Amino acid sequence: MRLVVRTFSELCLTVGTLIVLFVVYVLYWTGVQARGAGGEQIDSLQRQWAAAPVTAPGSPSPAVRPPPYAPGKGLAVMYVPRLGKDWKWPVLEGTGPAVLRKGLGHYAATTRLGATGNFAVAGHRRTHGDPFKDFPRLRPGDAVVLTDGTTWFTYRIDRGPHRTVPTDVGVVDPVPRKSGYGGPGRYLTLTTCDPEWGSSHRLVVWAHLDATRPVADGLPRALDS
Repeated sequence: MRLVVRTFSELCLTVGTLIVLFVVYVLYWTGVQARGAGGEQIDSLQRQWAAAPVTAPGSPSPAVRPPPYAPGKGLAVMYVPRLGKDWKWPVLEGTGPAVLRKGLGHYAATTRLGATGNFAVAGHRRTHGDPFKDFPRLRPGDAVVLTDGTTWFTYRIDRGPHRTVPTDVGVVDPVPRKSGYGGPGRYLTLTTCDPEWGSSHRLVVWAHLDATRPVADGLPRALDS
């Protein structure tokens, strides 16, 4: 009997230790990894942009069709002042688990940044850096700013956070369903999981392109404060 009790006690201690380690991994270590990976992605994008050829003033810009976004690769950096002065995350192509461990993910079936249509982006609410932890704080009128290294794109939120189910894929349509938009435009959709520690639902906000500004002209007004 003593042996059974001792063995059971040791088993409980082992299981308890494993549970604690798992919680630490989920709550802390995945965040450390995601912030490190996100920082590396931003650094890589900035090096790529710095190495890009510059057109001399007065010279006509060549009419070159931009290459398609590469799966898993960084394409922009996003800033949301409402979520914090220092809040910034890279946006990568795709929304698979490996992508969302490094930053935010662009729905590959949606349009390019700044183009007519819907540029839709997903991000974790919790774990892996918690990029959208404070998503419910977003309000109409808030700015969402992105840059692709040449241009600042300032979007303004029009509606949300709207709660829906994961199968409601129309929220990322070119004219997003339930957004209130009446026709084509240059839209941005952000999505994340709900509730905070679950995934039974989604939270969504929709925004329209409010302004653009060449990077060479300095920060946009939404970030210059």
